[in-house]
Amino acid sequence: MAAAMARGWAGAEGGPKTTLFCDLDADRARSLSDEVRGEVRPSLRALAVDSDLVVLAVKPAALDAVAEELDGKAPALVSVLAATSTPRLSGLFPGVPVLRVMPNQPVAVRRGVLCHAPAVGMSEELHGMVLRLLGELGTLVPLEERLMDAAMAIMSCSPAYIALVAEALARGGEKEGLEPRVAGDLVSGALAGTAELLRERDPGTIREAVAPPGGATEAGLAQLEGVVDDAFMNAVEASLERVR
Repeated sequence: MAAAMARGWAGAEGGPKTTLFCDLDADRARSLSDEVRGEVRPSLRALAVDSDLVVLAVKPAALDAVAEELDGKAPALVSVLAATSTPRLSGLFPGVPVLRVMPNQPVAVRRGVLCHAPAVGMSEELHGMVLRLLGELGTLVPLEERLMDAAMAIMSCSPAYIALVAEALARGGEKEGLEPRVAGDLVSGALAGTAELLRERDPGTIREAVAPPGGATEAGLAQLEGVVDDAFMNAVEASLERVR
């Protein structure tokens, strides 16, 4: 996720002036830094000293070790950790301004959705600056802390689900003779256009417009209705069970 955010900021006019990286895998940090014209730091402490804002993007199980390495200090924190509440972060980084954010992968192309909980310890000026930076990556959605995990299950996980749908649709086209590249382009174009429609119309209206009675789309929907509903509901529940 940090890599996706860095790529998005690298292509944004209002992104950070300089992006610094530190990772247990030094080669990975160096490769990403080269890609987005950033800089590498040899340790988390060195990174924090040279930064105005630290984006914390580690596995939740590594949080205690990271906080210890940083000695609980940072200029300000943006956390993208799943299942890690703002109070827990504040407990490990006492007195440090904290904002918990849950982005999704489309931040890499500045079309992401970024849910954020209420900030702790941030001045109005700092909070505004952080939100402006995050806003370069997509649409900001303020949420109560208690809803962050539910949001993750439907917007942070869903690009993988939609990619699975895209693969399945493209395979259906390939089976009927379309070249793989053509099938992929048709599906990605249809999904992108549908996403724009969903900004203006509700899903039911779109279904009715595309699937008049007795048509080909209605026949296809008959194979999906109920099955797809159950599958996606189960996917959301399974994701939440993993982080609870």
